[in-house]
Amino acid sequence: MKIAVIASYAPSLVIFRGPLLSAMLNAGHDVLACAPGVDEGVCQALLAMGVTYHSISLSRNGVNPLHDARTVLSLYRLFRQFKPDIALGYTIKPVIYGSLAARLAGVPRYFSMITGLGFAFVEPVSGAGGRLKRRVLNGLIRLLYRLALPSNTAVFFQNVDDRALFVRLGLVTGEQAIVVNGSGVDLDHFAETPPPAHEYPMFLLVARLLKDKGIVEYAEAAAILKKKYPGAVFRLLGWFDENNPAGITRSQLEQWQQEGYIEYLGSTDDVRPYMREASVYVLPSYREGTPRTVLEAMATGRPIVTTDTPGCRETVIDGENGYLVPVRNVSALVNALEKFICQPELIASMGKRSREIAVDKYDVRKVNAQIMKTMGLNVDRVSPS
Repeated sequence: MKIAVIASYAPSLVIFRGPLLSAMLNAGHDVLACAPGVDEGVCQALLAMGVTYHSISLSRNGVNPLHDARTVLSLYRLFRQFKPDIALGYTIKPVIYGSLAARLAGVPRYFSMITGLGFAFVEPVSGAGGRLKRRVLNGLIRLLYRLALPSNTAVFFQNVDDRALFVRLGLVTGEQAIVVNGSGVDLDHFAETPPPAHEYPMFLLVARLLKDKGIVEYAEAAAILKKKYPGAVFRLLGWFDENNPAGITRSQLEQWQQEGYIEYLGSTDDVRPYMREASVYVLPSYREGTPRTVLEAMATGRPIVTTDTPGCRETVIDGENGYLVPVRNVSALVNALEKFICQPELIASMGKRSREIAVDKYDVRKVNAQIMKTMGLNVDRVSPS
């Protein structure tokens, strides 16, 4: 079959969907990957896999009717030219505008993957203006989903809460909505390693630098614990998303660094060395689909401290492979992190349990097999040499 995969960020095609694209190719299908812009590294990686890349007109952030109409037209033309048997879109704009364009172009089957609800579905910490803006944006996004999703053959969700919300709002039917265990994790690429022999735990958070990821709470917890345990280390790895309304400012991050609470590592294409150096992985996010970085940390064999919120709570059995804390609760986060400082033996035992859960539940091969089976793709056929 001819399959088109639509993304809003080109590197995600390799980082997040590379194993799925490879599985499709290995099953003998012809795969076209689409995203805005041309990234030479991404293009070369996809070409080496055997995937064709096509740039589309799409703006990741903001709602500009002219830009978004151009996106629908760009995808319509692509579908008419490539004539895919199946198309898959993930993240909000490929889901919405890809669905609409596929319907107009007569694509036989379109599938969507809801990888998270985005900042519009998360209540801002403060500010009546922010709350009003998000309510308006939330209403617009729901309307667009309502227009786009009925034509989908199936819609994949990464947690039961997001699925239940979309069904309750009437955006999808129960028959359409399929839950998968996130994007999965490559257990060979993220091999289990023993925890490092630090005198004090080294905590790590990897994420886009957004308030919705709980980065402010992480910094506040670090400030409290560093005063009590100066040897504890709190690392932050990720990239700025300055066009996002929930973005952390550079001045705010610089202040945390100057005060000695946070060690900022910049951004990277390979998080594995930092995962291996960490004792405990922390993600106090407000809401997720299923956080990829948590799965990577689990596969590496690290305990997890995350929030008891959709997408995050599925990854932790509280007290077995880590701890769940309430959203935006700094004192609870401090208490959870302090347990690893006072009881360092928990790091190895809980890290081992994390790896076991990753193997049992989040193996990317299992996740991709479920996705491909739902899409009606042959997962057993070996592509011709």
